[in-house]
Amino acid sequence: MSFSHLNSKNNPKMVNVSDKNITKRTAVAKATMFLGKEVIAHFTNDELTTKKGPVFQTAIIAGIQGVKKTSELIPMCHPLLINGVDVDINIIDNENIEIFCKVTIEGKTGVEMEALTGVNITCLTIYDMCKSISQKMMIKEVKLVEKTGGKSDIKNV
Repeated sequence: MSFSHLNSKNNPKMVNVSDKNITKRTAVAKATMFLGKEVIAHFTNDELTTKKGPVFQTAIIAGIQGVKKTSELIPMCHPLLINGVDVDINIIDNENIEIFCKVTIEGKTGVEMEALTGVNITCLTIYDMCKSISQKMMIKEVKLVEKTGGKSDIKNV
């Protein structure tokens, strides 16, 4: 098995995508996060406002920023012109939430890492903003649930 990020001397390289066609590409990542009853109990109308501000709204903005900064955080990711980012947070029961991050581009490479980064930064921001209430919160699962465009499409729902 050969890795596309290694050259013939097994040194790291950024993959050359210049010969690829520009196509519409999307990726959706999902995270589930345990907040606990103590944190969820503070929410009113699907939002919690702390001294740091509105938790979900702030976390969504942070997730969008994370998507845009992915190539600065992960060395082999290409800087991309992102067409759209949609972050959605849902309270799924009295202890847990789920977060989705959908990223769309027209480009030569996929946006899986951007979607995964966005969903993680959203979770970390929620943790940061709610840690004064409880430090028992836990990011339980992060996964890529959908990818379209490029060589192959996947759906891992």
